[in-house]
Amino acid sequence: MYDMIIIGGGPAGLAAGIYSVRFGLDTLILERNEISGQISMADIVENYPGFPSISGIELMEKYRTHAQDVGVKTRITEVLSVRTEGSKKIISTDSGDLESKAVIIATGANPKHLDVPGEEELISKGVSYCAICDGPFFKNKTVVVVGGGNSAVTDALLLSKIAQKVYLVHRREHLRAAKILQDRVAATPNIELMLNTLVLEIAGSKEGVKKVEKIILQDINSKEIRELPTSGVFIYVGINPNTQFVNVEKDSQGFIKTDRWMETSEKGIYAAGDCGSTPIWQLVAAVRDGAVAATAAYEYIEMSK
Repeated sequence: MYDMIIIGGGPAGLAAGIYSVRFGLDTLILERNEISGQISMADIVENYPGFPSISGIELMEKYRTHAQDVGVKTRITEVLSVRTEGSKKIISTDSGDLESKAVIIATGANPKHLDVPGEEELISKGVSYCAICDGPFFKNKTVVVVGGGNSAVTDALLLSKIAQKVYLVHRREHLRAAKILQDRVAATPNIELMLNTLVLEIAGSKEGVKKVEKIILQDINSKEIRELPTSGVFIYVGINPNTQFVNVEKDSQGFIKTDRWMETSEKGIYAAGDCGSTPIWQLVAAVRDGAVAATAAYEYIEMSK
């Protein structure tokens, strides 16, 4: 029986773990991969207080080292379900059941797919959701980035240093990214904006090794359809929460609903970070959520004695 089990080892989960241990709780973090947290895929982080410029993987390593140094235990395992039995929580994993007095869900989210023809079959064959992971494979080639938010624009800028040409395709009339990022795009000569444009299909080569060859686009205003030759397509059109394993109240998109103390509809179960219904999916918000959830869980455990 643990005092606290935290599911997810990203920024929210690690922040919760640090706070939990400081409260004197026997704490275990469960993570399904050695590398966790969407921030690990960020080439550069410039909006986290205290770090004017740092890579995502370097920042995650600092979190992880801090958590380990204060005594947070971690285990690599896949969580299958979470349920309440009396005063305890049962966490079923692929390596057996665990028990705890409280649970914090910090499982984050995964990138959404476009759901267009060719996308699924060409994943890892030119279709990617992570420029820092796959960008080096496209040195001096032409690539397309789909999306208009901070993630899309940030990775378009990263790819502009690797690829010969970057097309930034967005279905709306204006980008949604922060102005400082938009200004950088405007000042980067090998990035070309394609606004008011839909992706209809990602097409691969018909002979030899299957790989991305072109993307089929449609101008929303003129309805004109065009083919754009490309070696890679990087997709950033939102995220889907990793919450299917727990039966608590969620919104229409599957994000977990919480109160101001990050408690879910189930007493003793909390949610923090990108898996929750949050106003902003940002690193600083995830860390805050983890701290609040751990504080609330500690008080719940104390009141239950």
